[in-house]
Amino acid sequence: MRLRYSGVILAAVLALGAFARAEELPLGETGPSFSLLGTDGKTYSLADYGEKKGLAVIFTCNACPYAKAFEDRIVKLAKEYQPKGIAFVAINPNDPGRVPEDSYENMVKRAKEKGFVFPYVYDSTSEVAAAYGARVTPHLFLLDGDLKLVYRGRIEDDSDPKKVKSYDLKNAMDALLAGKKIKVAETKAFGCTIKWRKQASAD
Repeated sequence: MRLRYSGVILAAVLALGAFARAEELPLGETGPSFSLLGTDGKTYSLADYGEKKGLAVIFTCNACPYAKAFEDRIVKLAKEYQPKGIAFVAINPNDPGRVPEDSYENMVKRAKEKGFVFPYVYDSTSEVAAAYGARVTPHLFLLDGDLKLVYRGRIEDDSDPKKVKSYDLKNAMDALLAGKKIKVAETKAFGCTIKWRKQASAD
């Protein structure tokens, strides 16, 4: 019995490690599909955004202080750029078993408290985050109108809005809308590490 239990633990650790080591989605690749439950009770899929000029996919959560620091800025950017044709979707991949604040119920409360103007969806297996190669919260992936990756990394260069010098996501969206090449298409995302779930095969 002890050997069997140890095997399950080892499998779980290896599964979590595989998630954590997943490579970031390469530039130019089509965004991995998803179909996830939102805090409004509706299901949102990548295919829903095929007619947009772009889609900002943001892996975030309720608990991380870095994620919280960017919430108001994300809402502001969404209000500015969604009318221009760039959609936003926020995805929470964290395991509430490890971080209770990141439960679906708390996501619903958070979305209402912060006035999210975009879907906030629940990656209940962490598999979507792994497919994109997200590593921290927040971690941003900007897709173009063909749902191909054109920018990945941070939203801005500082969690303190008073210290920001590089508006990376805003710059990328402006270039995308203007039909220009994004000058800085890759930056290093910073924040709290994603609290991965076990893969189903390791349960």
